[in-house]
Parts: sequence; structure tokens; C-alpha cells
Amino acid sequence: MALLLAFDTATSHLAVVLSNGKVPLASRTDATASLSHAEKLNIFIAEVLEETGHDMKDLSAVAVGTGPGSYTGLRIGLSAAKGLCFALGIPLIGMGTLEILVAEMQSGKSGFGPDDILFPMVDARRMEVYTRPFNGNGVSLEETAPLILDDAWCKASTTGAHTVVFGDGADKAKELWAQHPEITYIQGIRPDVHGLALCASAHFESGRSSNLATLVPEYGKPANVAQKRGAH
Repeated sequence: MALLLAFDTATSHLAVVLSNGKVPLASRTDATASLSHAEKLNIFIAEVLEETGHDMKDLSAVAVGTGPGSYTGLRIGLSAAKGLCFALGIPLIGMGTLEILVAEMQSGKSGFGPDDILFPMVDARRMEVYTRPFNGNGVSLEETAPLILDDAWCKASTTGAHTVVFGDGADKAKELWAQHPEITYIQGIRPDVHGLALCASAHFESGRSSNLATLVPEYGKPANVAQKRGAH
């Protein structure tokens, strides 16, 4: 049995799951706007282990969402995952939050073909999102980039392909999708329990793990840090 602990802290939706391979055994989620990941993450980890009667030493690997998303949230999640893996001597698995969103959407939805283009979207404030396209089989087609949602993007993204959008970034643009019925909008998809378990299991079974020392968050774009006047 591969006992996998997986969590994502990139967005306001905190999710923690303990799974036997891709089968969730216990999970905790919190979607409040308070962004209290630092307070709840370790509590949730302890709770899913206690609920299933397992100890930390039983874990086969720890998987963590690497973003893009909240700078603070990503640092909290990655620090926790690295600390656990270092202490336990087990593999660290870094998974893109957009990848988790695709797995979550596919775990509960059917009817999409391999030629469909899936756009998981993480909110980047205002009408900007972090996204990249995947085919209907969940294979990434491009690199992650910030994107401004507007009519021009909608028209350009629907030439010759069935486009599907989802995630908290897509949820904030409901009025835009209503004006473009050629785009399929799926509401309420988050980097949640089933997507985490599926991604963690796929990485673990294929032997894909991350370097404990060099894995860093995928912020999506540089932090907007202003230099003080006169600083060198």
C-alpha cells in the first residue's frame, strides 16, 4: 500500500487528503475567506492520520501543490511538506495546482474528448488569472502564464477547438462566459481531495519526485516589491 499525504495551499481553498494510492481514506477542507492555512494545515494533517489510525512513519510520500497562487499560501504548504519529508526520509512530490485542478475536474465530469482544450484558472485578482492549456487527456500543452480575461482572448481561444474553463479564476468571469456560449464554463472546481489523490498517486507510481533542496513554488509572476527611494 502506498500511503500518500497530499495537500494544496495555493488558493483560498485548503485541502488535505490521506490516500491509499488514488483512493482517499480521510480528508479535510476549508474554503473560508480568512486564508488561515498556517493555523489549520498541521491540524488537518494530524486529524486525517488519527482518523485512519496511521502515524507519520507510515507515510510513503508527501505531495504538495506548488502553484501558481498565493505567495504566502504556497510558502506555508511547501515548508510543511519539505519539513515532513526531511524528518521522515520519504519522497517529496511537487504538483502544479493547475494540474490538480484538471484532475479534480476529470474525476467528476465526463464527456470531454482528447481534442478538447482545458483551461484551469487560478484567480490572480481583477480580471487576471494564472492558466495554461491542457488537452482532454490532461497533458499540458504550454507553460503557465498570467492572462487577462477579455473578449479578445475568448475569440482567439475557440478557433477550431472546444474550450473548457474552470477554477476560481473562471468563476469570477461568469458574465464574460455568458457572452461566449461557445466556451464551456464549469463552476465550482477547486484543487480538492480527489484531484490531489489522483495527482499524488500518478506521480508516485511513475517514480516522479522532487528535489527536497531545490523545489520552489510556482508563483505565476514576480512579487510586486517596490524598492525604497535612494536604496542601492
